[in-house]
Amino acid sequence: MTSDKRELNNEIVTAFLLNTCRLCPKPGKHKVQAAVHCAWVATDHTHDNAETRMIPLLTGSNAEFYIEPMLPHVGDIDVMFHYSTELAIQRGQSPPSQLPAEFHNWVRVFEITDSHIPGYVYLVLRYFLSECVDNSKYNTVEHYKGWASSNRRYIADDNNIHGPALFDVQSGTLLSCDRVNCVRCMSWPSQAADWPTRHRIYSWPDSATVDHVINNGCDVVPVAHRQCRSDKRMGLFQWRMSFSRAEIVLINSWMPVQQIVYHMLRVFMKDERLTDSVDTSEGGKCSNYHIKSLMLWHCEIQRRNWWTDDLDLVRICVQLLHKLGEWLTEAWCPHYFINNCNLIDNSFNVTNIVGQLMSVDETWLSTWFVDNYIRQCSQLCPDYITRLFEDVDTSVTLQYAVSALVTWSLNNTLFEMWQRFVHAEIYIALKAYHNVTARSCVCWINELTNVDSRLSDYITGTTFLLVASKSSRLGFSDELMYILMTTLGLFIEPRRYFVNSTGEMSLSQASKLLKVVANNSASTAQMIEIELSKAYLYRALRCTDSDSDSIYCLANVYLAVLYYTTEQYQTAIDHCTPVLRSQDHSQCSSHVVQGELLPKFEDDIDVTLGLAVFYQHVRTAAMNQQETKHTTVTVFTTELFAYYLDIKCLLGSFVLHYRTIPDGDRSLYTGDEKITRSLTVQFTCCTRRTFTEV
Repeated sequence: MTSDKRELNNEIVTAFLLNTCRLCPKPGKHKVQAAVHCAWVATDHTHDNAETRMIPLLTGSNAEFYIEPMLPHVGDIDVMFHYSTELAIQRGQSPPSQLPAEFHNWVRVFEITDSHIPGYVYLVLRYFLSECVDNSKYNTVEHYKGWASSNRRYIADDNNIHGPALFDVQSGTLLSCDRVNCVRCMSWPSQAADWPTRHRIYSWPDSATVDHVINNGCDVVPVAHRQCRSDKRMGLFQWRMSFSRAEIVLINSWMPVQQIVYHMLRVFMKDERLTDSVDTSEGGKCSNYHIKSLMLWHCEIQRRNWWTDDLDLVRICVQLLHKLGEWLTEAWCPHYFINNCNLIDNSFNVTNIVGQLMSVDETWLSTWFVDNYIRQCSQLCPDYITRLFEDVDTSVTLQYAVSALVTWSLNNTLFEMWQRFVHAEIYIALKAYHNVTARSCVCWINELTNVDSRLSDYITGTTFLLVASKSSRLGFSDELMYILMTTLGLFIEPRRYFVNSTGEMSLSQASKLLKVVANNSASTAQMIEIELSKAYLYRALRCTDSDSDSIYCLANVYLAVLYYTTEQYQTAIDHCTPVLRSQDHSQCSSHVVQGELLPKFEDDIDVTLGLAVFYQHVRTAAMNQQETKHTTVTVFTTELFAYYLDIKCLLGSFVLHYRTIPDGDRSLYTGDEKITRSLTVQFTCCTRRTFTEV
């Protein structure tokens, strides 16, 4: 092939991939399936302790690529998960006193200890953490129990285990799922301490990306080094450091051309059978991890215009394949994060691989991509496009065929996007119907938001319908309350999950909801939040400690406010009545009606609260007392507010009744102003009496 023809083929391959690898497709072909798998993992109950949660993290191609080529670039779905009851820390590091809400209220803490092989460690159980309910901080109890086994992962057939992963196929899905159990480490590991400060000539990754990577920490996965698996002790207890979280952040920061090159290298190595099917850093052949490490290093050590000037994807791939061949020849493939960690050991038989890689040139590789990649893409098109590739003996005919293929792909984008949304909605609805729980809602919403915010809205609406359907048949259960709270993004402390719920806790949750209701305008979402607030207040009344006068009175007063808001005046009066009949309000001073929690249920409430604050200020100044931060606390007691609200309900009931009377008969009710004045006098007397008692 002449030089001109080779360059033309390179241009054809480059132009084809640049035009058909879409950026940020919405939704991607496999993104929704990945979200489903994450939701399944989040609701899995295979662990011995029913309260232990599995916290999933989508990894692999689905998480790394933001491009979507015409040919499938996702072979399976990779999900890492850690248990909510386990945490790893660096050796010599103090255990944390605070943890993210995803962790349980008791946590086992393992200390990471280095092995003789860089990148491989042991875990030693050293501490137990228990959460203090009062301040959400964890207390530490030192405990030494020896090394943690890395073979505790699953009870499964060995044929289903790929490295540290369990191969799992769910019915009704297109892709299999590899699940990898890990132990979460929230701090950056000492094994990679040099990486953040490493000198980078071309400023990739930049400081913001480095900070993001560091803040994500790392994980530890249960697999021993290839050379240590036959050893009885090391094979049982050795773990490997995992930087999947860091790799996702870094690869997502690449330029599109870098992601496309990464895709091309993976396709070539896989189709030429130069890589194992398992995406790990070990094996008899190369793996995707070697290609990933190659790309990460070259993104750092090459200047930006090396990738973009005179852009030729084939040329870049040839140079990178030759570099990989040099690494294999020298038996040295440096780990991107850990110094002195070699990804190639002496068990690799790479002679044949090196020969194949070093023999690749631009002419051969451009022809390979035309025959093995572009032709496959043409098979996805209508027959009139496919037939164009039956006779492409010249560069001109090849260029014409490829141009027609690119044009068809671009013109088909909107239709294909519509199809994907339809399929995604059907898929979500079917899977959600069988798999909506409080725990899965978080995964559904988070993962689908990453795919497309509209799909997140769709799962929210679908969840509302499912909750409505179940509550109409089975009643509004605790689980349904929790699902709604999670879907609305209002549940702040999932680790408690209603276990041993107290009136105090339920009242606290109701207060958080009331504050949201007070700050929102009238809408369907606000009505749902009002009903949830009622449910939590009723829960507070049902709890064993609800006989406390402070909880009992405050819950009833807030219920009365919510019913008054929806013009259910008689029900509001029914909740005011027990407060007014209470004989002892001495305990109620610790739980007072907070103005910021009250929805805008009437125009006069701000004036009323203002007068109360003003009275308290005057009284405090007159008695030379120190003014408290919340001046309404000692004034607007539950008893006084119940009097006020009871009067407002009577007025509201009168107005509703007055509206139903025919116009001709309304002359009989001209005394409404006298009634209003009479009720106002009653409230003033009650206020005066309460202030006097204070």
